[in-house]
Formats: sequence, structure tokens, C-alpha cells
Amino acid sequence: MTENPAPVSNWDGAALDLPAYLARIGFTAEPAPTLATLRALQYAHTTTIPFENIEPVLKRPVLLGLPSLQDKLVRSRRGGYCYENVGLFAAALERIGFGVTGLHGRVSMGARGEIRPATHALLRVTTADDDRVWLCDVGFGSGPLAPLELNPDTGEVRAGDWRFRLERARGELDSELWVLHHFARDGWIDRYSFTMNPQYRIDYAVGNHFVSTFARSPFVTRPYVQRFRPDRHDIVDNTTWITEYPDGTAHSRDLPPADLPKILAAEFDIELDDADAAKLAAGVWLPH
Repeated sequence: MTENPAPVSNWDGAALDLPAYLARIGFTAEPAPTLATLRALQYAHTTTIPFENIEPVLKRPVLLGLPSLQDKLVRSRRGGYCYENVGLFAAALERIGFGVTGLHGRVSMGARGEIRPATHALLRVTTADDDRVWLCDVGFGSGPLAPLELNPDTGEVRAGDWRFRLERARGELDSELWVLHHFARDGWIDRYSFTMNPQYRIDYAVGNHFVSTFARSPFVTRPYVQRFRPDRHDIVDNTTWITEYPDGTAHSRDLPPADLPKILAAEFDIELDDADAAKLAAGVWLPH
């Protein structure tokens, strides 16, 4: 058996409408705090709920309370970025009985010599039937499709056909530092680093405020939408639509803003109301 779970109600799991969440991601089995369930839940969540930042682009607040997350991601069938996806997923895991601890990642994406803020939400998860510890990332927009064991000796891991690698290093003051690498259109790059310092919903609220309101945050300056599948990863970055594949190949095309609402509906499963669709189609974020 594994260690005791994180503190009770850390993620407001008791208030989650679990059947509605499971229906949203197409999970039909009886959930139990097992490794098999964890793997199935992460796959279902990652391939069903898209990554999107429409709220900050339209100058609206991103709300992290569980009622708001359920209204948006579950009932309205919208997507969200890391803090939203991870908050919802953590509540579901807590409700089912997993051990859940929040973490923060410092995104690098191969950048050298630049220190960015730690603003990516992650989860450390334990199960009732396995002694291993798992990294669950359902909020980056590009997988992984499965939990990754927090074990520096694991080496390269394939989650579907997508390739990942976790490395353990030493940070400042000899702290434990983990680095996640993934293989995509730029080859192998370091995606982010993180420590084992526990993070709570209030910590996510602070990071969320920064990325959703800071004038130079990439999430307020242009649409950034992702849909991740076992065989392809689609991205809308501003007015460019990029599709990449597990072998590292990719192609892109330019989109006029007027086409964005229909592309988001058809390819990303994001149905906007008429008012929001009109604002995106008008390119409200573009300089005029």
C-alpha cells in the first residue's frame, strides 16, 4: 500500500459532480484509486478536454473555484489552460481516493539562459494498489497521455506514440530538481523543470492571476488553443494552425481571424456563443 493521501478536501473533491465529469471525458468504468484507473482517467481527460485561453484574450477573469470549473469545462464543454484542467482533475482524483499533491513547473521549452516564472500546474499522485509515485500533467495541452513514474532510472517513456523522458538533477541549494523532456517538431527539448515543493489552490490562484492578467503574458496577447490526440497534436497560435505528429514532423497554415470560430468548433471541439465567436472573428487581440 502507498503513503497516506494529501490532506482531505485540499481540492474540494467532495463538491465535485463526479458522474458529470466522468461523462464529460467518456469514462464509463467504476472508478477506483488504482493505477489502471489513473492511467485511463489521464488518457480520457487529456484527449477530451482541450487547452484554450479564450477568457484572457477576451479580457475576462479565469475563475478557479470548483463550481466555475464545472460550469465551464464540464457543463459548457469548453476547455481551459493548466490551472483549470489540473484543478478539475485534482478534485476528481481526490474524490475517487487518490493521494494528490499539487506542484508547480517552470516552463523552459528549450530556452537557455532565461528564467521564467513557475506557472505551470502539475500533480504528484499516488494510488492504493501500487507503491510508485506518478507525475500527472493534464494541463499542458500536449500530453502526456499517461502518468509518468517519478523515477530517474525509467529512461524514455512512450505514452502512446509520443516520447517523454524524466530526469532528476540538483537545483540551487542542492534541492531536488526534476526536468521533463519531450520529443516533438523541434526534436528533444526540455519542457519544464519542477521541485517537490507542495503547492495548494491558493498558490495556483496567484500563478493564475499572473498569467491571465500580466500585460506580457502570452495568454493575454493572442489565442493559444491545443487539442492532443494519440496520433496528432493541433495548435492554434494567434492566426497560425500547426499540426505535429509523434515522429517530429509538422505542417502549418495561416488562418484569417474570421475562420477561427469554425475551426475551433470543428477541430478543437470548442463551441463558442455568438458574441464570443464574433469577437474572435474580428481579431479583437490584434493591433489596430
